[in-house]
Amino acid sequence: MTAITAAVPEPPSPPSAPAATWHIPGNKGIWVGITCEFVEFLVLFVVYFVARAHFPDAFEQGAERLSRTAGTVITLLMLTSSFFIACSVTTMRAGQRRQSLYWLLAGLVVALGYPIAKYFEIRWNLAHGINGESGIFFTVYYYLTFNHLVHAVWGILGILWVLARHVTGGYTAEDHSGLESLASYWHATDIIWLVIFPFFYVLA
Repeated sequence: MTAITAAVPEPPSPPSAPAATWHIPGNKGIWVGITCEFVEFLVLFVVYFVARAHFPDAFEQGAERLSRTAGTVITLLMLTSSFFIACSVTTMRAGQRRQSLYWLLAGLVVALGYPIAKYFEIRWNLAHGINGESGIFFTVYYYLTFNHLVHAVWGILGILWVLARHVTGGYTAEDHSGLESLASYWHATDIIWLVIFPFFYVLA
């Protein structure tokens, strides 16, 4: 009697998982700029620590003369504007173009509060006799904070440019690297301020 062996079909292989779609936001150019920004402020922070090591009393007394209210307001403005711009990116990825545009506009309005708050802080400083010649602490303070303000103004100009492109339909759910680049730069500028704030207004 001949044994007949039937071929048993192999079970189908499970479907392969979809390829990951994660990517670095923005483009290479903006990350080169962010890296340069971090290196620049790293050097400035080294100057801060060297000056603080040589003049500890000046840094302790100088921090007491600054307006912590102004520093806190600027911090809240930076964090809020970063949150709004992040919401703009998130809604654009979801294909919600109109909501993304509104979030970006809100981020611009709040970001504009930073130079305004800085203007009033400087007026307050000058009214209390605090200028760049008031001691080593204030020299370093003005140099770092003005430098950060310059980078923030560049970011605000970037928001205006991206907003103009957004209004004219320059971004879609599939292609919005310019919006991501702006968000990356603004978050980087925000991170630097979160280091400056405690250095001068709290820990000094």
